[in-house]
This record gives sequence, structure tokens and C-alpha cells, in this order.
Amino acid sequence: MIAFIGSLICLAGSVFLLLGALGLLRMPDVYNRMQAGTKATTLGSLLTLLGIGIAQPAWLLKLLILVIFILLTNPISSNVLVRAAHFKGVKLTEKTVRDNLKDDQEKGGDGD
Repeated sequence: MIAFIGSLICLAGSVFLLLGALGLLRMPDVYNRMQAGTKATTLGSLLTLLGIGIAQPAWLLKLLILVIFILLTNPISSNVLVRAAHFKGVKLTEKTVRDNLKDDQEKGGDGD
């Protein structure tokens, strides 16, 4: 029964990973793609690792270390990549209403 629950959680994680991949294909610009990919792959990875940890309790401590690493690095790396794209001059899609980072820089702020 525990292995079945772990398998269902792994399946849910796989669905989020699939949705993240679809988000990369469907979103119009690099900024939206980064958001869709990062959020879905973070949740998908965490659920997959949690499911494996439930199915194989001996691996749980090692998987928790991976979960902490993913929680710390995924948001930071996506933020750095998006800021680099913005400072490089990658354009937003035409449907974007407002560029908050550009507005803040024009006011003399540092973008934070």
C-alpha cells in the first residue's frame, strides 16, 4: 500500500513535469517560459522525489537533501537567468502591459 501511494505521488510529479514541458512550448517569450518551466519543474521534481522517498523509506534522508537543494537553487537560478535576459535586451511579447524592472531602472533604482 505504501508503494502504491508513493507511485501515485511520483505520477503526480510526472504530470507537473509534463505540464512544465508544455509550458515551455506554449508560452510566447523567454520570461513566461522561465516562469512556467521553473514553477512546474520545481513542484514536479519535489513530488517525484517525495514519491520515491515514500516508496523507498531507506532513501528518504538523501532525497530530503535533494529537495532542499532544489528548493534553494531553482528559484535563484531562474531569477538570475531572467534578469540576464532582461539586461541583455530580450524583448517582451507585445501583449505584455508593463515592464516593472524597466520602470524601476528609469526612476533610478537598482532593479530590486
